[in-house]
Formats: sequence, structure tokens, C-alpha cells
Amino acid sequence: MKSLLKSATALAGIVVAGSALAADLPRRVAPPPVFTPVPVFTWTGFYAGFNAGYGFNTADTRAPTVVGVPAGATAASSVFINAAGAPTNGVLAFGNRNSNDGFVGGGQIGYNYQFTPGSGVVVGIEADAQYVDFGRDRNRYAFATAPGGSVAPGTLVFNPNGISGLDFFGTVRGRLGYAWDRTLVYATGGFAYGSGGGRDFGLTNSSRDDFQTGWVVGGGVEYALPTDSFFNFFRSSAVTLKVEGLYVNLDQG
Repeated sequence: MKSLLKSATALAGIVVAGSALAADLPRRVAPPPVFTPVPVFTWTGFYAGFNAGYGFNTADTRAPTVVGVPAGATAASSVFINAAGAPTNGVLAFGNRNSNDGFVGGGQIGYNYQFTPGSGVVVGIEADAQYVDFGRDRNRYAFATAPGGSVAPGTLVFNPNGISGLDFFGTVRGRLGYAWDRTLVYATGGFAYGSGGGRDFGLTNSSRDDFQTGWVVGGGVEYALPTDSFFNFFRSSAVTLKVEGLYVNLDQG
């Protein structure tokens, strides 16, 4: 019996000693939670892209104009000289009002700066170049004789200024808008230029290529696609889609 009691006492001593040793160890402290900040979208940066759409032209080229006879004109070189070699007065109806329309497509580059990431004012600059398929020489013109006295040789016949068949145009524009996270609403305006076919009427009818300058105004809505969007094939936070309308006025001379 005494032997059993001594064994129990020794076991209790071991347990107590073990408890005292555990109390002397430093307590484990849980690591602080790690918070990952949610990225805030910003429109700041350079960009490049392409576009395609629809355009139309409502340029009023010229009303019917009374014409005379240019110096040096002959029956073989001008519709303003009849078969007998005598001057013919008349009216040249050129186009009156043309409404051409068709495909417009091209590319653009630019830079945006957003003052406050997330939501805030966005300013930028953009340059673009566009191919235009409105068709060439869609203007209609006709010469009809009219009664009246002859006009002295050397009288200016008719020289329609402006572009009658636009081939391409480009712009350099400023942009000013406001962004709500990934949605940007903006206005735009600036310098415009373009080139296309024109037509002169002198000793003979001839075509020419015209280069004109002017101005442009417009606006649009642009949306930056999330990286997990089905339409974001590049899985980039910088892929955007936009709808934009521009009014381009090229100098009619």
C-alpha cells in the first residue's frame, strides 16, 4: 500500500511540474488581419484604338449659276460654244444639295488625365484619322441654254469651291468629361482636316483633289470593361468601348 501511494505522489509531482513549465512559456498572439485594398480605377494614361461607324454629308455645294464664255474656248473644248462657234449663254446646275452617306472607319490615339481616381473630372487630348466611303462624284450637274445676249469672252464661268466627294478626314481634339468609376461622359472639340474630289468648270471640265481644314465638335460616352468581362478579350483593365458623335465642318471656301 505504501508503495502504491508513493507512486501516485510521484506522478502528481510530475504533473504539477509540467504545468509550471507551460505557464512560463510566452503566449501565442494571433497575427493581425491583412486587408487588401480594393483597386480604384483611373482614366489616366495613354491609349490607342480603332473605330467604325456611319457618317453622312449634307454640304450645300452651289445653287444654279448663270455662266458665260471663257477666253479661248472652242466648240471642241467647251459646252459653252455651239457648233457654229458662237457663245452660248446658259445655266449650270451643280449639285444644289448633296446628301452623301456611308461607312466611316479608322483609328485614334490620345491621353487622359483624371484629377481624382474613382470619380471625378477627366481631361484629355485625342487625334484620329478616318477613311470615308461616301462614293465619289455623286454630284449631278447639267447645262441648259437660256435666251439672252452673248457674254464677252473672258468672263469667269463657274468654279465650285469645296469638297464634293470626301475621301478621308482627321481631327485633333480636346476632351473634357466626368467619370463615375468606369463610365465616362465627355464633350470634345478642336481642329479638323479632310481631302476629297472637287470639280472645276473652265475651258474644259476637270476634276481635282482638294485639301480642306475646319473644326469639329461632339461628345460621347465611354465605358471601361472589367477584367472578367466576356467582351474583354485582353483581360486588361484598360479596354474600353465608346459611342461618339462628331460634327465635322470643313471650309467651303
